[in-house]
This record gives sequence, C-alpha cells and structure tokens, in this order.
Amino acid sequence: MADNHTKAQRSMNMSHIRSTNSKPEEKVRKYLFSRGLRYRKNVRKLPGCPDIVLAKYKTVIFVNGCFWHHHDCSRFVWPSSNQEYWHKKIDRNVERDKENKKILEEQGWRVLTIWECQLKKAVAEENLEKLYREIVEK
Repeated sequence: MADNHTKAQRSMNMSHIRSTNSKPEEKVRKYLFSRGLRYRKNVRKLPGCPDIVLAKYKTVIFVNGCFWHHHDCSRFVWPSSNQEYWHKKIDRNVERDKENKKILEEQGWRVLTIWECQLKKAVAEENLEKLYREIVEK
C-alpha cells in the first residue's frame, strides 16, 4: 500500500512531531503538579532524558507514544510503506528504552512508564491516579 501523502506533506507532518513537551507529557505534568508533586523535565544528564524526574521519590517517568515505542495496543500499527526503515527505527527505540531503564535502575532510580493510550479521555483520570499512587506509596 502506498503512502497517501506526497514526500513534502510527509516531511511536514514528521517535522511537527515534538520530542519534548508533547500533549500527553503536559497532561501528566499538570496532573502531578495539581497533586502537589514537584519535578524536573527532560533531565539530559540521566540516561534516556526522562520526561519527568521526581528526585524526592528517586523516580523517573517516561511518557511514551504508542507508535514510537511499539506499545502492544490498538494504536500501534506497522506502517505499510518503507517497512525496512520503520522496523529498524522502532525496534531500535524499544532496545534503547530497555537499555536506559536498566541503567537507571542500576543507579537506584525507579522507572515508570505511562503510555499515550492510557491518557485518552475515557481512562486518563484512573491511570493518572494510579501513577500518582505508585509514586507516593513507595
């Protein structure tokens, strides 16, 4: 199946994908802040540059996009065009995630991940509350 977009359209679409301060990240941050938690964002000194770092709880949070990090949910579908490129890219993202998690845990950090699909309107409140409890009820 061919791409529905021209090269220029695809390039423009891809250029608008943010690696930091995405809407799912902002949703998680606002929720945690409203619950009284203070954090640092995108700490480059830590492996994987975690989206949220809660030093007081020695906890880092990654807010992962279901496509980019290959979540096993309905939101993830392998692209039908340029398959070799996408398999290599996404598989490498998954490997890098595992490597970073291992290093962070070896350094004494607790690593939590919340997925984009867990922040959809119907389930967001429940999943954010669960995340909050997981942080504070160590």
